[in-house]
Amino acid sequence: MKKIFLILILCLGGGAFSQTAKEIIAKNIELTGGENHWKLLNSIMLQGKVVLSLNEEYPIEIFQQRPNLTKTVIINNGKESVIEAYDGKKGYAMNYATNKLQEFSDYQPESFDTDYLNYEAKGFTATVLGKDMVDGKSCYKVELTKNVNKTIYYFDVNSYMLLKEEKKGETLIYSDFRKVGNLVMPYRIESSNSKKEGEYLMVFTQIDVNKVLPKNTFKIK
Repeated sequence: MKKIFLILILCLGGGAFSQTAKEIIAKNIELTGGENHWKLLNSIMLQGKVVLSLNEEYPIEIFQQRPNLTKTVIINNGKESVIEAYDGKKGYAMNYATNKLQEFSDYQPESFDTDYLNYEAKGFTATVLGKDMVDGKSCYKVELTKNVNKTIYYFDVNSYMLLKEEKKGETLIYSDFRKVGNLVMPYRIESSNSKKEGEYLMVFTQIDVNKVLPKNTFKIK
């Protein structure tokens, strides 16, 4: 799962004097809570449901904490099953061939923050590629790159909301933006890819930030 519930939202207005990528990102950070409030975000808990297919729908809980701790749990017939986790040392993901949680020695945890918060200090460059349409809405395409890593963000030109993200063969669609404390976050995230594998829809009913999580939250028994 992506830390896609922590991503900042922005857009561009059209016109001859288009904003730069740096200006777009700065505006996004401002409108979704401000840099200071995003830096003060230390933990997040999300509750809702995940839809994996027409016949597969499960309650889901996601826990994340700085610097990169994470755990995703689904509930099936009243039983909790961890499908992905990183406890600071070991990474785990569900092996659907064996239907068991598997430890991966090469697990690469994602940063707690979105890449484009202080992106220049992290070694990224940002470029506006032009405009495109997402669900009938005009968006600016902003590409963030670092070495071989590349992500493209689609920002609504009227609302400054991030409607789509493309990264590593996966497309994420964001919608239903709501205020959570001092921040703005999407309550609906849809994932798809060209191989049609591992696609999902997550709809959250509750998001809590900066709660004190028990010390064993991210441990896998």
